Amino acid sequence: MKGARATPRLAFGSSVSPGERVLPEEVAVALSFNGTTQAVMMATPADLEDFGYGFALTEGIAGPGEVLSVAVEVLDRGRDVQVWLKPEAEARLAARRRVMAGPVGCGLCGIDSIEQALREVPVVAPSAFRMTPAQVMAAVAALPGEQRLHDATRAVHCAGFWNGRILFAREDVGRHNALDKLVGAMVRASTQPTGAVILTSRVSTDMVQKVAMLGAPMIIAVSAPTAEAVELAESAGITLVALARPDRFEVFSHSDRLTTEDSHVG
Repeated sequence: MKGARATPRLAFGSSVSPGERVLPEEVAVALSFNGTTQAVMMATPADLEDFGYGFALTEGIAGPGEVLSVAVEVLDRGRDVQVWLKPEAEARLAARRRVMAGPVGCGLCGIDSIEQALREVPVVAPSAFRMTPAQVMAAVAALPGEQRLHDATRAVHCAGFWNGRILFAREDVGRHNALDKLVGAMVRASTQPTGAVILTSRVSTDMVQKVAMLGAPMIIAVSAPTAEAVELAESAGITLVALARPDRFEVFSHSDRLTTEDSHVG
């Protein structure tokens, strides 16, 4: 399986038995824009082209039409995702120049100012998109069917996109990386973001920022949000559903997108 490999281990219980367990791979991934490294993340080495496209959008470096190409170079100790931008994105890149290096659990590593961490995001455009409570629970129940790497390893996050069904899903050892890969897959497929982003992780401020940059009107997460993430979702016009299970969930912002009328979905 791409992004995972079998690793020897000893299992202890009523007896000791040798064997193997499939574990996710975690490598250093450089994200380079027009030849200069912008970020270094520890990530699962799968769907890295999607990662490049998604990171460019969610970090405000380039819009979907400003990415010329993405290529992945395999290095001895990692990967270099080389993103080439149109000239009009150069000024934006220079203004936001920074290097992020850190563990997968940290979404703000390397940011050197409070202003960068608390950057403003666009308000999601109004739309007719609605979901019934039954559809929210069905979307959550459907996501495990897309988590092949998680099924094999029990050690990765997943981000999916739902609009009547799950259209895309991406996995990674890092929750931010999984979301960036999802966004990149949608950008590459020219998919309109009118739908719900489903997350297997907690919802922090930076995850809401990334969804706002995508323009999706709803987040559905299996874990809880932070108080600040709720505030940002409210101001960004995003419906935040959390603690979601196949039989229940809680809504923290813009509950008007939850409806009993199936005809309003889409």
